[in-house]
Amino acid sequence: MFYDRRDAGKQLGVRLGQYANAKDALVVGLARGGVVAAYEVAQALGLPLVAFVVRKIGAPGNEELAIGAISETGEAIFNHDIISTLGVSNDYIQKTLERERAIAQQRSSFYRDKAPAPVYKNKTIILVDDGIATGASMEVAIQSMRKASAKKIVLAVPVAAPDSLYRLGKQVDEVVCLSTPANFYAVGSFYERFGQTSDDEVVRLVKE
Repeated sequence: MFYDRRDAGKQLGVRLGQYANAKDALVVGLARGGVVAAYEVAQALGLPLVAFVVRKIGAPGNEELAIGAISETGEAIFNHDIISTLGVSNDYIQKTLERERAIAQQRSSFYRDKAPAPVYKNKTIILVDDGIATGASMEVAIQSMRKASAKKIVLAVPVAAPDSLYRLGKQVDEVVCLSTPANFYAVGSFYERFGQTSDDEVVRLVKE
């Protein structure tokens, strides 16, 4: 059990000590909640912090049910089993993809303010989120970092569902996870405080 995202990030930072002040390393937090944990990691390691935006693609009439996800840089993944079961049309998928990608790009630009777009090529990327349930958001982020020619990808999370972590672990160079409970229900159930993170907080943390 973690007290809040900051507590989880501080604990992650301890486990990632080998990357302290590493040349060409970057801490990338998945916005929004992951940025809070990533901030503490970046502080502990003396590394720059970047917010990376991933948007869920919700099912028709039930946006909480993810049929896929898309990143600010356009990479996307889909759960074809759910799409097939629900009979989701290609037209719906394309329209939703375009809308969510536009939102992701707008938020990314807002988080950066006037700073230039980050460069991931030939860098060690420490990808941080506040936890992993299905892993869709993290998988898209991993794909995006690979496409951007990152030198090394380190997946760093406080807590994760074991099966999701196993799958994602095969896609990265290193995994740092503090807890993989067998009875995994939701990321928030492993935090005492798990309130929503605001856009303004993300901007403030990245600026700091």
